[in-house]
Amino acid sequence: MSNKETPRVGFISLGCPKALVDSERILTQLKLEGYALVPSYEDADVVVVNTCGFIDAAKQESLDAIGEAIKENGKVIVTGCMGADADAIRQIHPGVLSVSGPQQYEQVVEAVHEWLPPVTSHDPFTDLVPPQGVKLTPRHYAYLKISEGCNHSCSFCIIPSMRGKLVSRPIADVLKEAEGLARAGVKELLVVSQDTGAYGVDTRYKLDMWEGRPLKTRIKELAEAMGHFGIWVRLHYLYPYPHIDDLIPLMAEGLILPYLDIPFQHASPRILKLMKRPASSDNILERISKWRAQCPDLTIRSTFIVGFPGETEEDFQQLLDFLEQAQLDRVGCFQYSPVEGAPANELGLEPVAEEIKQQRWERFMEAQQQISEARLQAKIGREIDVIIDEVGDDGAAGRSFADSPDIDGNVYLEGATHLQAGEIVRARVIDADAYDLWAELSD
Repeated sequence: MSNKETPRVGFISLGCPKALVDSERILTQLKLEGYALVPSYEDADVVVVNTCGFIDAAKQESLDAIGEAIKENGKVIVTGCMGADADAIRQIHPGVLSVSGPQQYEQVVEAVHEWLPPVTSHDPFTDLVPPQGVKLTPRHYAYLKISEGCNHSCSFCIIPSMRGKLVSRPIADVLKEAEGLARAGVKELLVVSQDTGAYGVDTRYKLDMWEGRPLKTRIKELAEAMGHFGIWVRLHYLYPYPHIDDLIPLMAEGLILPYLDIPFQHASPRILKLMKRPASSDNILERISKWRAQCPDLTIRSTFIVGFPGETEEDFQQLLDFLEQAQLDRVGCFQYSPVEGAPANELGLEPVAEEIKQQRWERFMEAQQQISEARLQAKIGREIDVIIDEVGDDGAAGRSFADSPDIDGNVYLEGATHLQAGEIVRARVIDADAYDLWAELSD
């Protein structure tokens, strides 16, 4: 069959890395069935939009993307988190061909089949798909999703209503995928889920077989096993359970990256209780101190919300005090945005005025910027490993152990134009600002 006859699919992927993994699964299946994946509206016979529905701004971005795809192409299939509310999408865009929710890969592929029949003469042995499947990330790193859903009921979040309760993948399946990615040349695995630390809770840490030995479906065992593949392993979205302490020795040993991504969200016990989050910041500070004593190179990243309904100046000051004491390395901050269907809407609390939210966000970011800059300045003169992400005419840009792609900082190597993406090199830090490092290759 000629390229002209090959059915062509355009794809728009919005939202978080977990949604990106969903997109990769759909694209891999379509590629296996002989569909061509194209980057423009005019070349596509149909367009799939994988939406995000976490907050109102994300919903609007998804609706705008659907509208643009309809205008530019006309044939649009919608899936993803916002697809859980099909009526809301069809009310704005009644012309969409199909709407499905998150993780509904089969429905997406079936909708593509309905509007764009697959290639009957496709030969998967000649029309090759990469062994790691279709990836939307550079070939040297990949996101690996280990579970779906979440058992928590945080009052600001609607993920459980969209993605359901926790469902962990069998540990042997996860390790098989991780090993396949490593063999395909992936140098860094970014482990993601809605609640990575809860991996295996739903299965009661069921025993599975891997390489002829029993292995519990649990985050420590999974991380330890992946640590033997000889590549970087980075854990994201860890709820601060007590057993997270068990991961620190693995980081100190170098089996997995010394990087903890824990969304603390706030530090005021009153606000944490309203959010239905763990409410002991004192305990967290004590644990952070112990983690760093065990693993001095540990990087801690977190996210926080300011302006939650009922947040007082005293609550906010507790958050600033926590920042000063915790000395976190990487921090993101969001102004609270009410999400339709979130329990926080029913608390009956006084909303924080938009101008106060903005002021608190600015004060928070200013405080954290000073902390981040000081922690990065302390790295000047140290030698670090850097994974190269891109090389240009002026040099190379990469990341250290402390930097996850797209959300953390970069390491710039001026003049290192001979390097290649995916290389891991040794470099000495020569300068820093609040977010990034500059380094030169070690001799």
